[in-house]
Amino acid sequence: MSNVKRRTMEVQGTTISILSREEKDYISLTDMVRNFDGGSALIEQWLKNKDTVLFLGVWERINNPAFNSLEFEGIRNDAGRNSFFLSAKKWVELTGAKGLIASAGRYGGTYAHRDIAFEFGSWLSPEFKLYLIKEFQRLKEDENRRLSLAWNLNRTLAKLNYRIHTDAIKAHLIPAALTPAQISFTYANEADVLNVALFGQTAKQWREANPDLEGSMRDYAAIEQLLVLANIEGMNAEFIRMGLAQSDRLVRLNEIAIRQLQSLTCRDAAKALDSKPASEPIAKRLEAKKPGGKKGGGV
Repeated sequence: MSNVKRRTMEVQGTTISILSREEKDYISLTDMVRNFDGGSALIEQWLKNKDTVLFLGVWERINNPAFNSLEFEGIRNDAGRNSFFLSAKKWVELTGAKGLIASAGRYGGTYAHRDIAFEFGSWLSPEFKLYLIKEFQRLKEDENRRLSLAWNLNRTLAKLNYRIHTDAIKAHLIPAALTPAQISFTYANEADVLNVALFGQTAKQWREANPDLEGSMRDYAAIEQLLVLANIEGMNAEFIRMGLAQSDRLVRLNEIAIRQLQSLTCRDAAKALDSKPASEPIAKRLEAKKPGGKKGGGV
């Protein structure tokens, strides 16, 4: 399962995985039955129920234009018989269903869209279903809080400061008659000056380390990091106007980022940051630029 985001929640002592794919949440039925007598066999027992088949069919018709209704009719006619058997994998293969996912591998098991998972939870135990819904809602509220006004305000502030930053580059680093490609390359380098100073890696390095994540490292930054980013963008613009070399600016910005993050975070977080000094990879990059130094990639 690629391009998915995984989280977990705790329901009555059971850790349950949630996968987000195509902006939809799928809850692990395999995890839900972990502490119930019968375990995974309960999933197939539930799928064997004719009412379950009818519910799944209605859900797919509402939410899945590609649902194979002809195959579904055959399954519905067979449902309820003693010899009837239906697994999540078989259901998906025969009907093209999207509400259930049967996967193998690290996060393998049977997953269901939250609508279907809540219905399964009701079949398992009405009490369990209520706790499941309550915990899922709490998890979604926590996620929405991250995208609240405080987070968006700092993200917007960072974007506004980047405009000032790029204007300074255009005025002081870009001579006349440069090609568009050269101009783009200059911007990318300066953006990575900020990335390395604050995050310790370039945008390319982050993408290579996180191929399944969308957006950029700045989209996953903490509020404190975004605030510092906004500050060092403005400072970098001033350093450019002062005519400081990129290597000098990089070191200064890194030192400023460390100090500001130590001020913004608690004592323990500051110690953790100090134990992994961001200036070390910068020093190595600067050393690589010196005559006789090892050949290294640009910032």
